[in-house]
Amino acid sequence: MNEKKILLIEDNPEMRENTAEILELANYKVVTATNGKEGVKLAQHEQPDLIICDIMMPELDGYGVLHMLGKDDHTAGIPFIFLTAKAERTDQRKGMTMGADDYLTKPYDDIELLNAVEVRLQKTERLRAGFSRTVEGLDAFMQEVRGNDALHKLTEEKRIKSFRKKETIFTEGSFPTGIFFLIEGKIKAYRANESGKEFITDLYKEGDFFGYVDLLQETPYQDSAVALEESQVAIVPKEDFFELLQANREVSSRFIKMLSNEVKEREERLLQLAYNSVRKRVAEALVMLAQRYQADKERPFSMAITREDIASLVGTATETVIRTLSDFKHEKLVEMKGSLITILNYEKLVRMRN
Repeated sequence: MNEKKILLIEDNPEMRENTAEILELANYKVVTATNGKEGVKLAQHEQPDLIICDIMMPELDGYGVLHMLGKDDHTAGIPFIFLTAKAERTDQRKGMTMGADDYLTKPYDDIELLNAVEVRLQKTERLRAGFSRTVEGLDAFMQEVRGNDALHKLTEEKRIKSFRKKETIFTEGSFPTGIFFLIEGKIKAYRANESGKEFITDLYKEGDFFGYVDLLQETPYQDSAVALEESQVAIVPKEDFFELLQANREVSSRFIKMLSNEVKEREERLLQLAYNSVRKRVAEALVMLAQRYQADKERPFSMAITREDIASLVGTATETVIRTLSDFKHEKLVEMKGSLITILNYEKLVRMRN
């Protein structure tokens, strides 16, 4: 039995009853609202899997409902289908621009209604499940989130570029022209002070989007991005990215969550820099590398990384990092061969005292 919950917001009693009956016969759980204000409250309380909403309603119309739900993090990602007696393309374009996922023009039959509902729920499920962190996964993700015919085929527009080790992807102070998706390799983001000393602000692994924070804020890049090893990067033009965000609420919600997670991680790292000892910070840097880049959980984590890059992660001098790693080696926490570091005792590094 299908347990998906649908919120139906419709002020016309006959239309509301008929539509609810069709959905219930298809084994959906239906919650109904007689006006826009009631619909907003029910959406926040019931957290439905999908909302079907009439446009022309007294007190609060469908556009107002969509606008209010889009401002709430808990309801912004719920798929939204408009119902209207109007067939003008300008009306449809307005709804899609605001973030509606689909549009049904009255009168519609039961097959049209159920097809629209099923397609939208299936697309949302696939998006929430996520895709593989590969270029094929990116293609599949982009294919799903295009949302309507007005969007360009982003997978056809994106370009793939190879970067050598230590080659720059973008520089601090330059203006974003798109977002990046790491297909293969490792990327670091860093800031440099006036004397050229670096502090690594983030590390990206295969399957990560990056460079979107400054693009969303419409500001120059606050840091630089450089390849830690040979890497392949897909570049999506900013025009297509913004069109994608405006046309698909599920994608907007996904990037908002990514953005909030990134801000939270940076705040935690700043607290660590402020209050933790160098020894603990070096241990945390090694743990961070393992968490980001360890593919095989059954084997000890190894990675080739310069002592300078570890110092940039820790926020201390390279000489201090070398001494601390030497101590870790004597304590059999790590093994070192040139730039290759292997973690021998991950749990002790995690529990390192301050």
